Parts: sequence; C-alpha cells; structure tokens
Amino acid sequence: MGVTVVKCGGAVPAGPVCADLAGRAGEVVLVHGGAPEIERLSAELGVASRTLVSPSGVTSRHTDPAMLDVVTLALTGRAKPRLLRALAGSGVPAVGLTGLDGGLLRARRKPAQRAVRDGRTVIVRDDHSGRITGVRPRVLRVLLDGGFVPVVSPPAAGEDGAPVNVDADRAAAAIAAALGADRLVLLTCAPGVLRDASDPGSLLARCTLPREGAVPHAASGGMHRKLIAAREALLAGVPRVSVSDGRVPRPVTAALGGAGTTLEIS
Repeated sequence: MGVTVVKCGGAVPAGPVCADLAGRAGEVVLVHGGAPEIERLSAELGVASRTLVSPSGVTSRHTDPAMLDVVTLALTGRAKPRLLRALAGSGVPAVGLTGLDGGLLRARRKPAQRAVRDGRTVIVRDDHSGRITGVRPRVLRVLLDGGFVPVVSPPAAGEDGAPVNVDADRAAAAIAAALGADRLVLLTCAPGVLRDASDPGSLLARCTLPREGAVPHAASGGMHRKLIAAREALLAGVPRVSVSDGRVPRPVTAALGGAGTTLEIS
C-alpha cells in the first residue's frame, strides 16, 4: 500500500486532522510546523522574533541561537505533544521525531547570507537556518512497517551535526520524495491556492507551476513556501501534490478526494 505524507500547519486545528488518520496507521507520515507556538514561546521567554527579507523579497524567520532554542522547544515540547495526544485520543499509534532522529533530515546552513534591512543590503552571519540536502528515511520505514504514524518536525542536522532550522513544508516534500510517496497533502488555513488571497471564493482547482523561476506572483508568505515545496516534490517524482483546507471536519479524506488545489508542473 502506498504512503501519503501530510503536512499540517501550526494554525490548523489538530483534532480533525488526527481523528481523520484513524485507520491509516502505517500509511501516513505527518509533518508539522508550529508558528503560533513559536511566537507564543518567544514572547514568554523574551526572545525577539525577527524576520529576514532576502534581496528577492522572500521572507524567513531569523533563527539566531536563542531563536533556534525557542523553535526546537516549541515544536518538540508543545506542538508535537499536542498532536501526539490528539492521535492517541483517536486510537492512532504515533511516534514523534525531529529531523535529528536517526539522521532523518540533513541540511546545509549558510554561514552568511544577504538580507535587506532598512533599505540596505546587509550580511547576516548568526542565522541557524538552512536548506535540506538529504533524507535518510530508514527510521520512517521501520515505523510505517510497524504500523505507526511518524510525526516529524524540524530541526534538521547540519553538516557539523548541529541543529538547523528548516522549512516544514519543504521538509515534507523531501520526505515524500525519499519515501516514494503516492501523495503529498499540504493542509493550511485556506480552501487551497486562491487566485485572490483576500477572496476565499477564488479557489483554483488546479495550479500550474513553472519548472524554475518564480512561482505565481499572487502567492505570498506561507502559501509561497507551499508552492515551492509542491514544485520540489513534483520534480522529485511525487505523482500527486495538493494544497487543501485543514479546518474542515475530515481534512485528509477531503484532500485525497480532490478538495483544494492540485498542483502541476508546466
């Protein structure tokens, strides 16, 4: 039986997603982020939450050493246990992992990167985020074969073994490709990809992505990253990728049935 990788955004209600995985143990890998938990914990600990803007306009979280601790604590100590409790409550056997476990996710951290600050381009050297360079899926296969749902989040392991923050959508895409998954489902707090971000009625049933270059200009923020992740998954051989609403009663079943937006490569 094929594998489905589901990415659940931090703002997506955990209960309906986890309940919908009942009966799917051994068939699904659940990847999650946790932006709301990260923001709450950073405020509680007094760690400044900052954003980096690249010269091309792409935004990302500035993950200095203090923020890296916040990200790791928020994902592993708050977001993941909430998902594991919800899964257990629905009778779904699950195991929580980060990209550090079993060498699951490997990443390359940029020791320096350019960012735009107050209209000037500056060099940032204390950012501990990076891009995934490899996936070792053995631990996932062992858990799937044992009838479990692996629940995965950043960080990944850098080239020196130190934690590196990575984008959870792109991590899900890389995991789907490494597993030879049949489907990648990206659940979000929108009906899918919208032609007009301010109009929920402008849902695109299908969205075609270019093989390289910029993704559709109407997408910004989190949706922009999802489209990049979708393209990476499709180019790596994942046959079906969709972005769908995680707020509906049975979000995974709905997505697998065609709800949301199906992504394609031009």
